[in-house]
Amino acid sequence: MALVHTPGKATDSLGIALIIAGVVLLAMLTLYLVGFDQGAVSRTGMYMHELMHDGRHLLGLPCH
Repeated sequence: MALVHTPGKATDSLGIALIIAGVVLLAMLTLYLVGFDQGAVSRTGMYMHELMHDGRHLLGLPCH
């Protein structure tokens, strides 16, 4: 006789909620780095700004 475990719907919805929260957090971090960072992340100056410079222009975000 074999026992089969099927997770409940609460476990499934919790997993989906955690994945969605992770994706939203990653998207917000990416938006900050590309759109709004003016050298605060990189302590050596404008490294992150210059790295994401073309991405800003592609998205239509002002950076000058």
